[in-house]
Amino acid sequence: MPHQQASPKDYLHLHFLVLIWGFTSILGALVSIPSVELTFYRTLTACLLMPLVLVLRKVSFQLPRKAMLQMMAAGVLIAIHWILFFGAARVSNVSTCLAGISTSSLWTSLLEPLITKRKFLWFELIIGVVVMAGLYVIFYYEFDKAIGLAMGIVSALFATIFSILNGNFTKHHNSLVITFYEMAGALLGIVLFLPAYAYFFAENQILQLVPTATDWVCILILGGICTVYAYAAAVKLMQKFSAFAMNLTINLEPVYGIILAFLIFGEKEKMTSGFYIGTMIILVSVLSYPVINRRLRKHELLK
Repeated sequence: MPHQQASPKDYLHLHFLVLIWGFTSILGALVSIPSVELTFYRTLTACLLMPLVLVLRKVSFQLPRKAMLQMMAAGVLIAIHWILFFGAARVSNVSTCLAGISTSSLWTSLLEPLITKRKFLWFELIIGVVVMAGLYVIFYYEFDKAIGLAMGIVSALFATIFSILNGNFTKHHNSLVITFYEMAGALLGIVLFLPAYAYFFAENQILQLVPTATDWVCILILGGICTVYAYAAAVKLMQKFSAFAMNLTINLEPVYGIILAFLIFGEKEKMTSGFYIGTMIILVSVLSYPVINRRLRKHELLK
């Protein structure tokens, strides 16, 4: 099924969602509990809220068993993405974590044609390479934050696979139902992982499952606005954008997030000039995609 034509309103909506996701790294940095426990509460909150949304919208929960299991498996991928994402912000800082996420366009240009069997587009790979060049500049000037950057890059890989799979789900199922089963899969995956996490990784083999009052505020925002609303809206927009277009726009998440982080955390988020040069390279590549895509489509129509 071909994608519907995206309108300017759709582009603005997508950018608003990316702004919300840029804010998630800040919320993660404000929370006192570790990234695994935070992701557990985020998915738990989403799973409690989603049924209410489905009932209010009068949307049926029913799905073929195969589709349900596929969505739940995709949910495990997004849970891994969130754990690495929040973890990257902790071991480095918000800005470095977000820079790693910007590799999603390169991952998509390589993986989407393989997974969906769609035509390989040469200009997507070129733009993805340009994004990597921007990332190299950041890495060169911020080498002391290499672990956080690497975690962000791997986090982007899992987010990319998740987005590509979601693009296929939206062709056949309601976006709210998709989000519900993915959050259920994410929660189940984390619950199964918690014992191993507690034994091998948690400090003193003890899970930190008692959030503070501030933590609860951040968790509710993460679960309600940044997850239930943002992901359901994004899944619906996938009917109008390719996975590459979605992930390329999501590359603006570092830009929005870095600006917000600097406004909130101040000097703690101040980076070298090389970091901002690399970020600007990423920004230019993101903004160039819709222009190039539109011109190539017009050229094909004129043939």
